[in-house]
Amino acid sequence: MKFLDLAKVYIRSGAGGNGCVSFRREKFIEYGGPDGGDGGKGGSVWAEAVDGLNTLIDFRYQQHFFAKNGQSGMGRQRSGKDGDEIVLRVPVGTEILDEDEETVLADLTHVGERVLLAKGGNGGFGNLHFKSSTNQAPRRANSGQEGVERTIWLRLKLIADAGLLGLPNAGKSTFLSSTSNARPKIADYPFTTLHPNLGVVGIDNTEFVMADIPGLIEGAHEGRGIGDRFLGHVERCAVLLHLVDGTSETVAEDYRTIINELEAYGGELASKPRVTALNKIDALDDEERAEARAALEAEVGAPVLMMSSVSREGLDLVLRAVRAEIDDDRLRIKQAEASEEEDTPWQP
Repeated sequence: MKFLDLAKVYIRSGAGGNGCVSFRREKFIEYGGPDGGDGGKGGSVWAEAVDGLNTLIDFRYQQHFFAKNGQSGMGRQRSGKDGDEIVLRVPVGTEILDEDEETVLADLTHVGERVLLAKGGNGGFGNLHFKSSTNQAPRRANSGQEGVERTIWLRLKLIADAGLLGLPNAGKSTFLSSTSNARPKIADYPFTTLHPNLGVVGIDNTEFVMADIPGLIEGAHEGRGIGDRFLGHVERCAVLLHLVDGTSETVAEDYRTIINELEAYGGELASKPRVTALNKIDALDDEERAEARAALEAEVGAPVLMMSSVSREGLDLVLRAVRAEIDDDRLRIKQAEASEEEDTPWQP
């Protein structure tokens, strides 16, 4: 299945049915009167987050979604049928944006969460509705309300506990394949990863989800390369694991390149908790390891972990550090939710 994380969709809700002007005329019945029914409501357009989807590929082949119009009212006090609604089934983590591609209309982060995108038009009143003691034979009816037509964007941001960052060929995909059942494409050249990958990582009888995105290069926030397009997939992560290629001669510059891109991207991404690890240490001797670690720690200003995805040296320490940050984030969320419940006044 192809991965698609951005789709443009055209939607239109149904128009309401018109009211009916009708009078009762039956043989051998003395009294008539107005009996025009109301029009039916137009169908609405909804979006719902469902389980089992991880891409927006369905919206590559169908971009137009038009709900049914309501049926017009009829004589003998018969109301028109309501139009059928349309539900856009999207993956969990989908953001719905307005046509300007900036205004966020909804963010669906839980299974079963629904949002109304376009409300169907109300049906018009038939002449039976206008009957009164002073107007016993009304000859007017309302037209149905028009539907709503709009263009929206669907943008998928994967739900993961931890995200992998680094330059191309920093060993992110190899790390994911070594710690989970995910099998991303791996080769000895940059830009192997062309779309995000998710893997379930286990450590100390606990599991968490990790996302691997295409590597960043300098100037990615200006549209260079492909990594910046996928940074949204790690926005929801509790912690970022920053892998630095230990075989590089400029480990400090490599680290600073990624940090500069995160800061230029904006939002809360640059302020998220990070775990920095020096990768590919199996290709270095003791002196080269110490030199690379010292240079990187001087740039980071904090301790740096050492690891190798191939030999699995130091791998468990890195996973435990990532897991600790995830646990801290979940604890902060629970405490925030508990404080909100305490602040909420009691109601019978």
